[in-house]
Amino acid sequence: MTAEAIRLAKRVAAQLGCSRAEAERYIAGGGVEVDGAVVEDPASRVLPAQDVRVLPGASAEEAPPVTILLHKPAGMNSGVGTRGEPALACLAPETLAQAHGQPRFLQRHLHKLTLTSPLETDASGLVVYTQDFRVVRKLVEEGERVEQEFIVDVSGAIRDGGLALLNHGLHFNGKPIAPMKVSWQNERRLRFALKGVKPGLIDHMCREVGLEIVDLRRIRIGRLPMAGLQPGQWRYLLDYERF
Repeated sequence: MTAEAIRLAKRVAAQLGCSRAEAERYIAGGGVEVDGAVVEDPASRVLPAQDVRVLPGASAEEAPPVTILLHKPAGMNSGVGTRGEPALACLAPETLAQAHGQPRFLQRHLHKLTLTSPLETDASGLVVYTQDFRVVRKLVEEGERVEQEFIVDVSGAIRDGGLALLNHGLHFNGKPIAPMKVSWQNERRLRFALKGVKPGLIDHMCREVGLEIVDLRRIRIGRLPMAGLQPGQWRYLLDYERF
C-alpha cells in the first residue's frame, strides 16, 4: 500500500511537538527544508520518505511586515493585482538591491502589499509598497503632508512669468494649487518639490506655462531618496529609515 502525502505543516508539527499554527510560521518564515530545498508553503504535501528538516535558528514568531522601495521604470504599471500581489514582474529576488542589513527575501513579503505612492505609467522613479500599517498611515492617510521631489525634463518655451506661476498661482481641477518649490536645473530640466501630489498635476502645470513633459521621474518621498536604485531594481526599507 502506497503511503499518502500529508501537509508539510502537519509533518513539522509532529516532528517538533508544536501547534499547527507554529509549524506554519516556521515554514512561511523560510525555516524548513524538504529534501534539501527550502519550502515556504505550509500547504505543500510531503511523503513519509521525504526528508523534512527545520533549519537552525528558524523561528515560529510572526515575521515583521516589510516595506519595498522600487525604482519603477517608465511604461510599467505600478498597481497591484486582484489578490494584493504586486502587478510588477520586476519584484523578484534577482532584482533585489543587496545592502547591509537587508532581510532575507521570502515569498510572504509579496503578499498583502499596499501601494502607497502610485505613479503614472509613463513616469519613472520611486514607488513604495508596504505591509506595515504605520507606513500606510504616514504615506496614505497623512500623505498630503509628505513632500515629494520630481525631476522633469521638458520641451517648448516657457511663457513670461511661467516659473513664478509654477511656484504659486496655477489652478488644478478648479482649485488653487498650493505653493511649492520649482526651479531650473538646466535649460531643459525642472525640479519640483511639492506636497499633495495628484495624478496629472505636474503635467497640467507644465502645459499651463507652455511646456511639454519629455520625462518625469520621482527621486524622493519624504526623507527617503531613490539613491542608487537602478530602473527595475528594489530593496527593503531598513529598520532605521523613516519617511
